[in-house]
Amino acid sequence: MPRPKHLVTLTAEERAQLTSLICTGTTSVHVQTHARILLKADSGPAGPACDDATIAAAVEVSRPTVERVRKAFATRGLDAAVHRKAWTGPSRRKLDGDQEAQLAALACSSPPEVHQRWSLALLADKLVELQVVDSIARDTIRVALKKTKSSRG
Repeated sequence: MPRPKHLVTLTAEERAQLTSLICTGTTSVHVQTHARILLKADSGPAGPACDDATIAAAVEVSRPTVERVRKAFATRGLDAAVHRKAWTGPSRRKLDGDQEAQLAALACSSPPEVHQRWSLALLADKLVELQVVDSIARDTIRVALKKTKSSRG
């Protein structure tokens, strides 16, 4: 049996906490699965110290998942190993409905004199110039126009 790279040694308190997460039935499947992995990986005196392949088969996950949970426990602690990382994506839309309507109207209007048609960069610059938004990326313009199914010329 190959020795795992990251050993999991749980204290009695951590074992009790993980057991209660499994037994309550109110936690997500993800949390329960990670708790089961840690309990089976425990190499302390009260733990079974199973290898990764045995744990993966018992908990019905892939072997890399077991390795990731072990590593998270060894490097960041119990909470990081059991609970998912908080989402850090964008929290709000850049354009609201009125601003999208202004963008659509602008895209359907005639372009500046020196240009034959509106480009995403021109639209972005014009929205900033008209003080519709403080700043905006061309990709935000592209997504908004795609969503409204408008033609840019």
